[in-house]
Amino acid sequence: MPPTTGRPRPSYFPRLAADRPDIALCRASAAVARAADAHAEQQGLGVGRHLVLRMLTAVGPCSQQTLSEELRIDRSVMVGLCDDLEHAGHVRRERDPEDRRAYAVTVTESGRRALAAAEATVPEFLDRTFAALTPDERDQLTGLLGKLLGVRD
Repeated sequence: MPPTTGRPRPSYFPRLAADRPDIALCRASAAVARAADAHAEQQGLGVGRHLVLRMLTAVGPCSQQTLSEELRIDRSVMVGLCDDLEHAGHVRRERDPEDRRAYAVTVTESGRRALAAAEATVPEFLDRTFAALTPDERDQLTGLLGKLLGVRD
């Protein structure tokens, strides 16, 4: 066992993060994802269910496949999310009038209320999670992440 000198151990991660933005982004993403999951679970939805309700409210009824593709959630996971939301009464599945083989997922009034309650807590969550950044830095981060993801305004 090496002798202790009473000096603090140097931290390697700051150097690694400075040299490898990919590693830093992965670690930051994982930390934010854990915080978002915990916050969303406190709201009774979970991140995936929250995102599904948010998209359905924004764009209207759509297929599970469209939800899966747009939200970048695996199809098998999407089935479970929609099952959970349907069981809770937050969505309903109906035959798609344009494609009788497919089902359209539609948000219900209960789902709108659940989303509104969860959305009301998001600003405080974001302020707490990104407290190390100024508002301008948060805007800049949002723009840079959108650029990395190929998102256009």
